[in-house]
Amino acid sequence: MSDTQSLNEAQLADSMIPSGADPFALFDDWFALAQESEPNDPNAMALATATPDGMPSVRMVLLKGHGADEGGFTFFTNAHSRKGEEIRANMQASLLFHWKSQRRQIRIEGPLTEVSSERADAYFHSRPYKSQVGSAASDQSRPLEDRQDYLDRVTEMWGRHEQEGEVPRPAHWTGFTLKPERIEFWMDRDNRLHDRRLFTLEGAGDAVGWSDTLLYP
Repeated sequence: MSDTQSLNEAQLADSMIPSGADPFALFDDWFALAQESEPNDPNAMALATATPDGMPSVRMVLLKGHGADEGGFTFFTNAHSRKGEEIRANMQASLLFHWKSQRRQIRIEGPLTEVSSERADAYFHSRPYKSQVGSAASDQSRPLEDRQDYLDRVTEMWGRHEQEGEVPRPAHWTGFTLKPERIEFWMDRDNRLHDRRLFTLEGAGDAVGWSDTLLYP
């Protein structure tokens, strides 16, 4: 094998994703690095849902809370949208974070629970006024005959609530938390000798805990 084809020590090194780690703490470490290096929206994640008969769909959303104390990974959406309807019909989902600057990704799978109305209110009203208006005026995912129809709604709603400085949260605008049962960390390595470790939630009651294993790349 020529020098240009030979494997170097870095490629042959042991896994750089520690066994026995707390996957929430490991997520925090990787997320912190992404916040330093990603040029836009390090909290962007692909959210995959499916209909009850198994038809999948995926789109990008923003992570708005995470951690063991949070109960998982939280995002907000219009429950009348396609994703909202799919979630309500099948309360399971998958998330994917891909941080190109770090050459890393994390896949997360598990059931969903809806946040409380108080939590939804608090987050909705933490957003800029213009974002509140844009969300409340939108029939998300529904057909729109003319963009001007939506802009007219925005203008009307803006004027109606401008004095109070906030828009009442529509009842269908809510949030969901994914409680992870599987979390897979992937790290790019040269020559496709990638590093993958899967953490799986096992047990019941007080005996619940994380096990982990390496996966072939």
